[in-house]
Amino acid sequence: MSIEPAADEVELRVNGDPRRIRVDPRITLLDALRDEFGLTGPKKGCDLGQCGSCTVLLDGRRITSCLTFAVMHDGREVTTIEGLGGDPEGELHPVQRAFVDHDAFQCGFCTPGQIMAAVALLAEGHTGDDDEIREWMSGNLCRCAAYPNIVTAIAAAAGR
Repeated sequence: MSIEPAADEVELRVNGDPRRIRVDPRITLLDALRDEFGLTGPKKGCDLGQCGSCTVLLDGRRITSCLTFAVMHDGREVTTIEGLGGDPEGELHPVQRAFVDHDAFQCGFCTPGQIMAAVALLAEGHTGDDDEIREWMSGNLCRCAAYPNIVTAIAAAAGR
């Protein structure tokens, strides 16, 4: 006889669309986004909240989605890189455009998390100078060391 874990119903507004799922209460938001919704933008990098590759916006604020359970966010708005643009013409979000224009990525693994953190950083107003950008982006690691171009892209998106 096997014991099935309990499943909870969770409703999330994911990239603007209401979505309802039944998940084990131990499932992280990251795993729910990837496995239940098929959104592969948020990456599973360290599973410890140290690399930032799983960064998404929760009600407009950045979070590391590997450190929180999906059931904790019933009724909330989640935005991933897939929902960032939202332009029917396919135009990139200004931060995405700046990353392309300033060659702010190499392998691309960390790029979705970097962009989501940068969008939040702009909304938070932490773009006074390059040092401030570096400080507020410090939770997002890039193994390819594209940091100078990432900072330049964020500054450009901020209009500096």
